[in-house]
Formats: sequence, structure tokens, C-alpha cells
Amino acid sequence: MDPIGELELLRARVGELEQRIEHLRVSRRVLMNLLEKVEREKVALVRHLEKENVRLQRDNKRFAKWIFSKNREIVELQEKMESFP
Repeated sequence: MDPIGELELLRARVGELEQRIEHLRVSRRVLMNLLEKVEREKVALVRHLEKENVRLQRDNKRFAKWIFSKNREIVELQEKMESFP
């Protein structure tokens, strides 16, 4: 093969490789953006679940106090019933 033909082939190959490098850069940016988006969504979900957990614990505590109160009323009523002959 003549030197000019070989030079053209090498230039074409360099052009192809440069194009592949550019595609890889774009792909990397897309992947990084997706990764950042997923991370933001994960943080938002964790924050939401933590708030939900606090709310559920608060509601559970309130319900437990209500049940304890009702149980105390039942015991008091039972004691009153037992005190009557």
C-alpha cells in the first residue's frame, strides 16, 4: 500500500476513535446524570420514610395511651361492680 493511502486509513481510524471517545463522554454524562437523579430520589424517599416512621410512632404512642386509659376504666368499673352485693 502506498504511504498516502496508509495515511488516509490512519486518519480515518483516528476519526473513528475520536468519534467513539465523544460518544463515551456523552454516555458517561448521561449515566452520571441518571446516577445523581437516582441518588436525589433515594434521599427524598428516605426522608419521607423517616417522617412517616415518626408519625407512626407518635400515633402508636397515642393509641397505646388511649388503650391503657380504657383498660383502667374497665378495671375501675369491674371493681365497682364487685363492691355491690
